[in-house]
Amino acid sequence: MRLGRRSFTFGLTSLAFSGLALSGCAASRGSATALSEGYGPLREDPAGLLDLPPGFSYRVISSFGDPMDDGLRVPDRCDGMGAFDLGGGKVALVRNHELKPHHGDTGAFADAIARAGEGAGYDRGADGVWLPGGTTTLVYDLASGRVERQHLSLVGTIRNCAGGVTPWGSWLTCEEDVSRAGDGLGRDHGWVFEVPATAPGRVDAVPLRDLGRFNHEAAAVDPRTGIVYLTEDRDDSLFYRFLPLVPGQLARGGKLQALAFVDPALGSDSRNWSEVVLGVGQWADARWIDLDGTDSPDDDLRKRGNAAGAVRFARGEGIHYGDGEFYFCCTSGGAAKLSQIMRYRPSTFEGRAEEREAPGRLQLFVESTDGAMLNFGDNIVVAPHGHLYVCEDQYTAIVDNHLRGVTPEGRVYPFARLRVQTEPAGACFSPDGSTMFVNAYSPGKTLAITGPWGRFPG
Repeated sequence: MRLGRRSFTFGLTSLAFSGLALSGCAASRGSATALSEGYGPLREDPAGLLDLPPGFSYRVISSFGDPMDDGLRVPDRCDGMGAFDLGGGKVALVRNHELKPHHGDTGAFADAIARAGEGAGYDRGADGVWLPGGTTTLVYDLASGRVERQHLSLVGTIRNCAGGVTPWGSWLTCEEDVSRAGDGLGRDHGWVFEVPATAPGRVDAVPLRDLGRFNHEAAAVDPRTGIVYLTEDRDDSLFYRFLPLVPGQLARGGKLQALAFVDPALGSDSRNWSEVVLGVGQWADARWIDLDGTDSPDDDLRKRGNAAGAVRFARGEGIHYGDGEFYFCCTSGGAAKLSQIMRYRPSTFEGRAEEREAPGRLQLFVESTDGAMLNFGDNIVVAPHGHLYVCEDQYTAIVDNHLRGVTPEGRVYPFARLRVQTEPAGACFSPDGSTMFVNAYSPGKTLAITGPWGRFPG
């Protein structure tokens, strides 16, 4: 598998976190309520959008309804997003839009229905118009702070929630929907699609069927092996890995598996809802179960996997790779059902027969016991300076969502507060580490945040 400059930079970013995290493993034990002051108190935003610590600022670079360069408009419901190095200080952002079939009036074609038949797509509704879910791509100049171009890059899908960057320069966009063909839909949904970051227009929407059909949330790739790790947004979800036949060429197929515990005394439930299975900081050896019938027409893949011994997780959400390990959120995990952050460290022999003797390991890294600590963690990213950042997505009539930072010792702090009634989503960093990009979900906006990253007083 060939790794370019983007993946090399990403590996350095991840290494910073991994090294710090390893040194903080012992400190994270029993630190489920540990809080940090972070960068200091958040300052109230005069524009009423995003409160940030002293020294940080943001600019809105793209908004729902803005005209795009392809004659369409920026769709709403901006969710997962990935950043890619284009060289020369330019960054490509591939951004999900979590739109359902009835959201056509907030999709890219709302002001250009006559053009709905042009270009590539996956599935059309009963009216013949492409389903509005998909992705847009932005080219952003870090020096000028301007978007040079934005266009629709994938269309015809449903509820593109999260996803993940690949080391070979593409975005894996995931459908959080398992609708079947019929009732106005021409094709089955519940797939992962691949969008090259440099694609100048819409790409052919080819479902990566061997990655499974389920209520997908996010994906992350180990650049050393090409193995893809996948989360599922269900209360009884599984944690999956995909072993590709050819690393970097996912459409050529492979094998889908689900994580289980080696120790039978741990059972098959990591949620800690009724009893503590994993304590904060505790590690457990992992094994992987082969799955069959992964096209899952009855949406029962997770149930069949659990019956075979695979571990249940409480709504797997965002996942991100740090050098040598993965971090993923379980939105409703823990006794308080407020959030868990899991860490998976692959085996030296990951995906090979030898891993039985030296298995990968799963750790409960953080478990929230209070909404003021972490409240329904969703998207997650590893920052270049060595902290995690988690986007909250609360499920209450009135929300008070934050971006929460997590130190390598498992201490949580508020980094930003979204002042509008929606969720922050899609947090990711420019390859040079200077800028965090994040979305306000709806009405959709994409923000670029700059400041003294890494000069952490707390």
